[in-house]
Amino acid sequence: MAEPFRIAVPDEVIDDLHRRLDATRWPQALKGVGWDYGSDTAYIAELCRHWRHDYDWRVHEAALNELPQFTQRIDGLDVHFVHAEGRGPSPLPLVITHGWPSCFWEMHKVVGPLSDPAAHGGDPADAFHVVAPSLPGYGFSSPPTQPGMSSAKVADMWAELMAALGYQRFGAQGGDWGSAVSAGLGAMHPDRMVGVHLNMVAPPIDEAALTDEQRQWWEGVKQYRDQEWGYVHLQRTKPQTAAVGLTDSPAGLAAWIVEKWWRWSDIDGPGGRDLARRYTLDELCTLLTVYWVTATIGPSMRMYYESFGAGSAFNQPPRITVPTGVAVFNEKNRPPRELAEPYYNITRWTGVDDGGHFPALENPDALVEEVRAFFRPLR
Repeated sequence: MAEPFRIAVPDEVIDDLHRRLDATRWPQALKGVGWDYGSDTAYIAELCRHWRHDYDWRVHEAALNELPQFTQRIDGLDVHFVHAEGRGPSPLPLVITHGWPSCFWEMHKVVGPLSDPAAHGGDPADAFHVVAPSLPGYGFSSPPTQPGMSSAKVADMWAELMAALGYQRFGAQGGDWGSAVSAGLGAMHPDRMVGVHLNMVAPPIDEAALTDEQRQWWEGVKQYRDQEWGYVHLQRTKPQTAAVGLTDSPAGLAAWIVEKWWRWSDIDGPGGRDLARRYTLDELCTLLTVYWVTATIGPSMRMYYESFGAGSAFNQPPRITVPTGVAVFNEKNRPPRELAEPYYNITRWTGVDDGGHFPALENPDALVEEVRAFFRPLR
């Protein structure tokens, strides 16, 4: 049975965070290179100054506790989740899953509009029973104690979670690891799925079968991965090595996580890229604090090790036969639809030019509307 949950971080944990921020030993940095070598040290230093002196965790803890939160014991782990029951004539159950480096907090702007459309100017017929879990080893879910917590394993756990909540048929939505988990639900539990909505797809690529235009796209993808996937190689091979330092240093944690938010968010504009176009410093500090107080950066990175092995659902997804919707936001190297169609039963494909890798925060209105529109004919 699900147990009610409230976040209550002990004062001594916050005091320890402050002491560690005060004691940060900053690295020497080159002048004028910005984010070219990874995190911008000057930006991270200012963020950590704000985190230490201006940010009030208790204010944001209280805001998070306004979300209806629970835990459910599954396979020996306590799974933390938000469960907002829908307000409408026939709400559709929907499990919506975050990715890395994120947490359940990413979904806080879409939970209300999805569960109670009428209160947000929408049609109550579009209501969902929203379930937004924390992945195992993320946020307030228990960290796995045994190897094997892949995205496919999580999909099985989510199927069990939804059954425990009384939802035999439901929809799934997600991006990043949430996309892999949602796709896994569609592939492995098709009899229970109404449909799957994704804001990231990563189909296998047969280079020999590509057209000239597709090959040009694929070369761009490979170049991007060569430049930007250093973190993937580390996290899929030696995650525990990095975990030691990142669990011990809040400044290191901030540098590791925020560099990805800078890189993956849709933040271009006059004068260059700027995180302030999408997020306040308080919002970034809330994300970081959830990782810090739960000490989950290590277990969160291990999902790469577990999921990129041979035969993983993320690496080689079977064809998903249930209806699949895809909202492709403004990220680099968006895949052509025709390369995804052999692996997904795509019934809706939309390009959204405003918002990047974290659309639930960057452009929640667009994500909500895409989810509503996709599931509307499937109810």
